Amino acid sequence: MPEPHEEVSSSLTGSARDVVQAHDVHGGIHFHAPTAGLGRPEAPHQLPLAGAGFVDRIAERAALDRLLDDGAAPVRLLLVTGTAGVGKTSLALHWSHAVRDRFPDGQLYADLHGYGPGAPIGYERVLERFLRVLGASADTVSADGEHMAAAFRSLLAGRRMLLVLDNAVGASQVRPLLPATPDCLALVTSRHRLPGLTIREGARRLTLDVLGRNDSVALLRDATSGYRNGDDPARLAELASLCARLPLALRIAAERAAERPLMHLADLIGELRDETGRWEVLSADGDEESEAVRPVFTWSYRALPPDAARLFRLLGLHPGPDFSDVAAAALAGVGVRTARRLLDSAAAAHMVEQTATDRFRLHDLLRAYAADRARLEEPPEQRRAALRGLLTWYLHTADAVQERVAPHEPRVDLVPADGALPTVRFADEAEAMRWYEAERDNLVAAVRAAASGGMDRIAWQSAVVLRAVYMTNNPFQEWLTTSRIGLEAAGRDGDPRAEAELHESLGMAHAQSQNPVAAAEHYAAALALRRDLRDTFGEALTLNGLGLLELRRRHLPGARAALEDSRRLFAALDDGFWEPRVAVNLAQVELELGRPDDVGGLLRRGIEVFRAHGDRHAEGNALRLLAAAELEAGNSDTALAHAARAVDIATEIRSAAAEGFWLLVLGDAQRATGHPGPALDSYRRAAALQEDLGDRARLAAARDGLGQAELALGRAQEAVDCHRRAAAVYRDLGQEWETARALAHLADALDGAAEPGEAADARTEAARLLTGFTDPRAVRLRDTLLGQPPGEAQAR
Repeated sequence: MPEPHEEVSSSLTGSARDVVQAHDVHGGIHFHAPTAGLGRPEAPHQLPLAGAGFVDRIAERAALDRLLDDGAAPVRLLLVTGTAGVGKTSLALHWSHAVRDRFPDGQLYADLHGYGPGAPIGYERVLERFLRVLGASADTVSADGEHMAAAFRSLLAGRRMLLVLDNAVGASQVRPLLPATPDCLALVTSRHRLPGLTIREGARRLTLDVLGRNDSVALLRDATSGYRNGDDPARLAELASLCARLPLALRIAAERAAERPLMHLADLIGELRDETGRWEVLSADGDEESEAVRPVFTWSYRALPPDAARLFRLLGLHPGPDFSDVAAAALAGVGVRTARRLLDSAAAAHMVEQTATDRFRLHDLLRAYAADRARLEEPPEQRRAALRGLLTWYLHTADAVQERVAPHEPRVDLVPADGALPTVRFADEAEAMRWYEAERDNLVAAVRAAASGGMDRIAWQSAVVLRAVYMTNNPFQEWLTTSRIGLEAAGRDGDPRAEAELHESLGMAHAQSQNPVAAAEHYAAALALRRDLRDTFGEALTLNGLGLLELRRRHLPGARAALEDSRRLFAALDDGFWEPRVAVNLAQVELELGRPDDVGGLLRRGIEVFRAHGDRHAEGNALRLLAAAELEAGNSDTALAHAARAVDIATEIRSAAAEGFWLLVLGDAQRATGHPGPALDSYRRAAALQEDLGDRARLAAARDGLGQAELALGRAQEAVDCHRRAAAVYRDLGQEWETARALAHLADALDGAAEPGEAADARTEAARLLTGFTDPRAVRLRDTLLGQPPGEAQAR
């Protein structure tokens, strides 16, 4: 009888925490949202819009063209360096847009925030985002930076892509992001010269100087055209000199001049000279060009209306790289319409930059200037109150996201929000996730700012709330960072319940990022705290997570003990939501232990509960498990009916992840009932879905099933190819149990292909891999490989 696939449930059975139940023993816990349509990811086009008011920089653009077209050797890395405000990003973006047609496989862009208010963006977070955009498999996006860097280089092989890495602070931030293929180009901007990249990586550098006299005058004329006419070129050159001929300062000065068309330019210059004198008295020695723009900022800042000036300086307290109009309202304690009016005023003066309909940002120099103005003009208690209002708003809005994304997750009793703070409510999960994606960097920065600012309760509550969102899409670096900060903050706050939540969060993150040892340590810490607190509900949840971790590690007795304890506690609490879900998880363990007769009741009861709750996904998953149990018991026709119903549910709820996984057991049932042709179709459909979803472990499982169907159809060589490919993927993923099973199937196919020597080698390797497993199924398979005649090596 053909064996059923032995993967443990990869589906959700309820809440976001059930995502952690969504793992199988083939490669860890998998998180997949329902997918309406499939197809390979389109070529990414991430270049931001190149700003207006760009001075041609003809010589510099020609220099970049020459570097790119240097016939001596392919240029893979270009550096554009120069002082702050000199226009590095503007040049890089304008030139990149001009040459993008030479990179038909797409363009990737990342602002590395090397000079912002917080820590620079780690290369790991950038790799996570690039890998997801390029359609990398779920197991590729891990917490291990070297692993992701290698996968990224592999994905770029054979492609012609352009990468723009903006605002890099050092070579170590850039190196893991560099392509290895000569057909790709990385363009890096930095205030530093980054000599390590020129020495080791052979980068070609263009150092961007301030604008020349004529270009500076041309920029001022263009920006004031239609507002002022007949200004003396010599006076314009004098104004440009006061702006250190930096494009950022020139644009601000031009806007100031355009606002006062009837004022003589000499008088405007006199005002700016006065500001320059005041700044020189107050400022310490620093970068010459950077210090030169401060008087220009002050000149424009003093011209803002008082309420707009207040908002501008408070924006210097914002911890993230950009912000929405609603966030600005929360920071300033004003209504959203008022905040938008004030932002429009600041944007008109070029003191803030509008990047989207409702989003803005500050140049690094302007952000530092705004922070200085806030320190000079806002009392400490008012600065703290403004920051607290902003961080509280981020906390409550993230909680509104959790309400949509993970409504069954335990909720936190949040720090109260001031009634004046704007309230955000989301119509559905998609809208909530769009907000989260726009605010990802800000949310991490908010947790950091709360912890460093002595607002520990906001810090740990934000980390706990974000966990529910992180479980749905696995941004590991952000998840681990916020949870660690939150755990420390909870300790300072003296809240052991919060510490338990964050230990469990770290357990989940480490489990999903394939660090089971660290995951076990955090789950154990969470469990000890829950028990000390006599938190029965929390203890049951932690036991469930611990049991699933043990299942993933194939520590089956430990998994069963933890899940049995979890189920018992939920039953004592009369929890009708969690108890049946844990029972389904327990059924997975019993199946792995080879006890199909023990799981029918658990699964049928779960199906009834899930149907009553309208939880189609959980119902389909339980049906899949029931089909596997019936196959184990030899009831092939019944198994086929359950598997077919599960796949029907997957298509009805439009979940490609569920369909691709549940088709595997349908193929098994079709083989068991003597229909290898339809089984082949099921496995092929599963393989296509898993390839599009990027799940290598399940793609390997589909290929393993394909091999068994091919062999049943008498096509032994085709079967060999399928099993070899499956075993190679499992071996690469470090999954010994799955590798051993694929090798056992490969041995059978090699027998059919009349390759007895290779078949024996495959059996020997499979038996060796199984040495460390002591569960009945593994022992039985090993005994079969070592003791029974060829052709009968099936795991029953």
